[in-house]
Amino acid sequence: MKQGSLSMTGYFDKGKKTRREVFLAEMERVVPWARLLALIEPHHPKGSAKGGRPPLPLERMFRIYCLQQWYNLSDPGAEEALYDSITMRQFAGVRADDDVIPDETSILNFRRLLERHQLTERLLTEINAHLSERGLFVGKGTIVDATIINAPSSTKNAEKKRDPEMRQTRKGKQWYFGMKMHTGVDDGFGLVHTVRATSANVADVNMFGELLHGEEERVHGDSAYHSKELKAQSEASGVEFKVNVRGTRHHPLTAAQKARNRRFSRVRAIGEHPYLVVKRLWGHAKVRYRGIAKNLAQMELLFGLANLYRVRYRLLSP
Repeated sequence: MKQGSLSMTGYFDKGKKTRREVFLAEMERVVPWARLLALIEPHHPKGSAKGGRPPLPLERMFRIYCLQQWYNLSDPGAEEALYDSITMRQFAGVRADDDVIPDETSILNFRRLLERHQLTERLLTEINAHLSERGLFVGKGTIVDATIINAPSSTKNAEKKRDPEMRQTRKGKQWYFGMKMHTGVDDGFGLVHTVRATSANVADVNMFGELLHGEEERVHGDSAYHSKELKAQSEASGVEFKVNVRGTRHHPLTAAQKARNRRFSRVRAIGEHPYLVVKRLWGHAKVRYRGIAKNLAQMELLFGLANLYRVRYRLLSP
């Protein structure tokens, strides 16, 4: 049996729990660790029969990866946070003096393992299967939406140029440079079931079909997704097309159309709630990596974890 670290003696006898402790205790209980680890385990390095340095425990590495998402930490930042925070070390499974805290290179290699084997999309699917088994995917419709994730526009880097996969776009009177995340959201509890990524200049309507799971009875969206062709296709398939109508300078919306848009927006607005968690609460309003594929891999698990966070009280209730 491992000897507990003397540096932690008496720490958990304190009277008050911090917000970080409360949050991590909740996520400890709602994340289906065994199911997610089972997906990664076949790809995780095994120890060599010839000896050498043994691989770090899979669960420890995955828990650290989750900490990175919740606290918006880089690979070096995650290593420093583990040294700095007893609560994070406890959550990651570093509880004894001989437990190894992974260095930033090990954290980087684990992230690349997930990207290389495209595991984050499978992790999102597994999380949603876990939630579906508990009756939390009950909606018969999908809300389609998109958000811009900013990227650095500066050329003051080693390559002296911007990320070639990012693009510039205008929203209203404001210009943005970066990528765009597109999501398909269940209209019951507002949980994300599909995530796609493009350059920021790709029109929302072009991704409409890729955000549907194919079994919808209705689809919701803002006016960026309104199209006569899409409406005709949806209605021909027996799907209610509850997408806001867009007015023009020469053909402004009628009072009836405005009332209809307001009625549809009550449901459509649910599709923006996952962005509140990912971009505001967890701070992922800017890209962390170069290239769309790496950022998409991060966002897939981020939205999966956001699904768990948003229904955590339902999962924790008896």
